[in-house]
Amino acid sequence: MVDSNGKPRWVRDLLRYLPLKSQFVLSGNIRDHYPYEISPGLFTSQPLVPFLANELRNAGYVHVLAYDPVHGFREIEDGTGSFTGQSPLLQQLSICAGIEGDSKTALEQFSAGLESIVSRSGEPIALIADFASRIVNRPDSLATAEQRCFTKALVLSHETKSRPCGAPPKPFYNSVIWVADKEGDLPDWFLIANPRIRHIPVPKPDHLIRRQLCTSLIKSLDGAKTATADVISNAVSEFVESTEGMLLVDLVAISQLSRTEGLNVSRISEAVRHYKLGVTEDLWMKIDRAKIAQGGEFIRRRIKGQNHAIVHMLDIIKRAVTGVGASRRGGRPRGVAFLAGPTGVGKTELAKTITNLLFGDDSAYIRFDMSEFSAEHSDQRLLGAPPGYIGYDVGGELTNAIREKPFSVLLFDEIEKAHPRILDKFLQILDDGVLTSGRGDRVYFSEAFIIFTSNLGIYRTNADGERVLQVSANDAFDDVAKKVRFEIEQHFKLTLGRPEILNRIGENIIVFDFIREDVALSIFEQMINSTLEDLNAVQQIRVTIPEDAREVLRNLVLSDLSNGGRGIRNRLEAHLVNPLARALFDQSVAPGAELVVSNVVPGEITSISLTTLVRENSV
Repeated sequence: MVDSNGKPRWVRDLLRYLPLKSQFVLSGNIRDHYPYEISPGLFTSQPLVPFLANELRNAGYVHVLAYDPVHGFREIEDGTGSFTGQSPLLQQLSICAGIEGDSKTALEQFSAGLESIVSRSGEPIALIADFASRIVNRPDSLATAEQRCFTKALVLSHETKSRPCGAPPKPFYNSVIWVADKEGDLPDWFLIANPRIRHIPVPKPDHLIRRQLCTSLIKSLDGAKTATADVISNAVSEFVESTEGMLLVDLVAISQLSRTEGLNVSRISEAVRHYKLGVTEDLWMKIDRAKIAQGGEFIRRRIKGQNHAIVHMLDIIKRAVTGVGASRRGGRPRGVAFLAGPTGVGKTELAKTITNLLFGDDSAYIRFDMSEFSAEHSDQRLLGAPPGYIGYDVGGELTNAIREKPFSVLLFDEIEKAHPRILDKFLQILDDGVLTSGRGDRVYFSEAFIIFTSNLGIYRTNADGERVLQVSANDAFDDVAKKVRFEIEQHFKLTLGRPEILNRIGENIIVFDFIREDVALSIFEQMINSTLEDLNAVQQIRVTIPEDAREVLRNLVLSDLSNGGRGIRNRLEAHLVNPLARALFDQSVAPGAELVVSNVVPGEITSISLTTLVRENSV
């Protein structure tokens, strides 16, 4: 949050307590840039140390010194924010400007300089101890020199007195500001229960702070000088909304990227997308809309008997392509679908098919079998192990995949089998379109199309603990859909206690029907024809199956439809593919042969007889 003068809340907290505390610890978002008002309504961004120096001087400090473990002590020059290691003040304090000797000697020099600064009378001084996390190796096991240094700092925090300075006089300490990555990087006994030290967390910039800087950055983009006030206002709002969760240093980089690529001020969201994804082309814009318009026919060639599912999925795809209903923040995935229904009815095949439809490339389809992620800590496989754990440098399977292929269809198969801890991660993806990997990298899902599949509602557990069918092919589809949707809602609301996941999916739950007899027959014919066509194309062997043999195969293969299309394929392999391969091998059939299946003999192992097709010589 910012006040009426444009200062972030943590800055106001620091300035308010300067007369009350002798030392401070800043941690959190300390490597970002921060907005500094150089004239009314015009902001620039500064790194933390120069930014603090300006704020401290405005608060009445005459000198601001900085220390880090590489450069040692330096004074920050007034107005420019540059450093000098040869200032008269450092000479007066007998402080060595550079780092001399080994780490132990350097720490002793820092300790001596700290005491000289805190104890000096006269004009108020502030010391910014930057990279304080690197001053010690292990805060819970300090070396002797580290122990002495922080013990001295602790004693000085209690011994120092404030004194009046300025006109009108105000109380000043010679303040010490420690800048650490985390509060825990400094010794606990130095910080905890110490009334003379205040810890101030530095948060990421909220939308108000981002708007301050965005307003100034937008004015530097191509076309801004001649743009109307409405165009500028819309560009600022778009810039702010699309950079939710990002740092000010990112905003500066995006504006530079926009100028480098010659993007007009009205195309700032495009620059944000380029920066997030690291790509300049938008594959969604290159999708052939005529192909999408004919998508129903394309999908039905591979998915049988699921017309309602195909229509619903195409609606979601068209919404993703056109951007209708997309948030201005632009971070959410392009589309989300939840495919539910019996096994083997085409849920996974639909995901593959729309991948081809969208990107013309099946390699853009990325599948995760969520039954492999049922353990509590399996989220580390998806996101990557945290620092200090084995595999930290490898990254996560999901985060790596989406960084390599931001334009992709992500399929999470059998989502109900994933551990609830992993489901919580999907909340972040569906809400904000971003995940933070174990390595701390932000990974964006704004260009992905996400599909979940589930068998929820098909089976239930009876009183004896047995898993039995809750719906069957004998039920009308409307009854199947109603029961499946009810079970999905019960699972997420009551079993998992996570109704918010269901809310993010919304009306995009698509229930698949069972494979009915007429559909099964169509699948059977398609699979047989495909098998024979492949044999002819690859081996140049032409096999014909007459109607009487097809009837026998039809009865064998379609006798059980409980496993859907996948079951039909498995039974076709057992009763046609395997016997056909066996017969071709045993008869040493050569390429170019034309054969007829003369007989199909059912049994424990089905066998078939092949007869060479004899053609009469034409006269």
